[in-house]
Amino acid sequence: MSNVFVLPTNCPVPNMSDGLSSPDCRGRVLFVDDDLDVLKAASLLLRRHDLAMSAARDPAEAWSILAAERMDVILLDLNFTRGATAGDEGFGFLREIMLQDPGHVVVVVTGHSGINIAVAAMRAGASDFVTKPWSNTRLLATLEGALELRRQRRDSAQSKTGKDAVSEEAETPLLGDSPAIERVRGLIRRAAPTNASVLILGEAGAGKGLIARHIHAESARSSGLFIPLDLEIMPPEEAETALMSGLEAARGGTLLLDEVSALSPTLQARLLAALRSPKPADVRIIATTRRRREELRGRGGLNDDLLYRLNTVEIVAPPLRERNGDTLLLARHFLRLFAHRYGRSVKALTPEAEAAIAVDRWPGDVRALRQAMERCVIFAEGERYEVGDIPFAPSADGGAPPGSSGLDLRESERALVAAALKQHNFNVSHAARQLGLTRAALYRRMAKHGL
Repeated sequence: MSNVFVLPTNCPVPNMSDGLSSPDCRGRVLFVDDDLDVLKAASLLLRRHDLAMSAARDPAEAWSILAAERMDVILLDLNFTRGATAGDEGFGFLREIMLQDPGHVVVVVTGHSGINIAVAAMRAGASDFVTKPWSNTRLLATLEGALELRRQRRDSAQSKTGKDAVSEEAETPLLGDSPAIERVRGLIRRAAPTNASVLILGEAGAGKGLIARHIHAESARSSGLFIPLDLEIMPPEEAETALMSGLEAARGGTLLLDEVSALSPTLQARLLAALRSPKPADVRIIATTRRRREELRGRGGLNDDLLYRLNTVEIVAPPLRERNGDTLLLARHFLRLFAHRYGRSVKALTPEAEAAIAVDRWPGDVRALRQAMERCVIFAEGERYEVGDIPFAPSADGGAPPGSSGLDLRESERALVAAALKQHNFNVSHAARQLGLTRAALYRRMAKHGL
């Protein structure tokens, strides 16, 4: 079973469009710490002071909660693996959360011996720190200061952009540990600070739009607007007006041209003329397409000059089948996300369900996986998610779907264990944690499968 919990509170669960707090709640706090006793003590204290607290035992669970709810303050421990003291896991989460939204307010929680680490965390974006064991008075005072800082950052963002900084649905980070997604992160880190145009290629559902949003968020234009235009679904008579309006509205920000190959020759000419203008609009262009690179050239593709201006940087969104080990990580994330969003209990997958998820090819990619996990949360009734709770798509050849009699469970389990070990360079502790096993249980499975 999951370790995420929320103790009873008089603070109602917020709608994603809520502001800083509700009339009955002075603020919402996410505490990320692997010590269950620490989390329970903090939740009881905060509840007495009209503060709602959600808790996560590691950064992966924290991302799921942040995708489902808006939080005002994040209390962050820096170590989550037994014996770890360097804070690498916490620092990684801190970097990602500040890249996603510099307006987040993070308070680091550390032991007395970790003051130097806490100071380094503040240099990385944390606003303050408290030490364990804490004084209740000190913790509450720190949270009051953090809540006030969150108000100031929200108000500042509204005055600069004219929009509520917390009005949009929280964006999921680029989760995954596979080399394929690490390459994408590396390209984003290098390309985002520039104003270079970016062309993102990839299959439907692979996350091209998410990559585009991360480029915008990590750029100097992040305070400007991000304007997405879905060119494929627009009637021709509306597309030209939408394109010209988008170029104007995205000044100082980013314009996303979704499925750019859908641009008619006339609209390609209009866009090219706008980009060639002696005084072009101050807009960064990011374009996406499902078509292969070679299909964008020549008859029925894009004007060569336009393509040249759009693909200064090319990023390929890898499909799930090329992201070894990421499928199960994402499935667990989506299950936690929708459990929080729909007010359901957070439940674990059975080993058989995990194996079936890991071996499926997931036509429709991450988008299909997300929808399947959402339906699983809505309709599953047992204490754990079973294979039969997961709405797999029928196989393309009409064969048995995952989890049916056509699935060799022993081979699936072996593949799952081998993938986790490979992903973590045979660090048994990390692989066991990802699989939801103890070290002893993982060693038994390794011996069973000759790994």
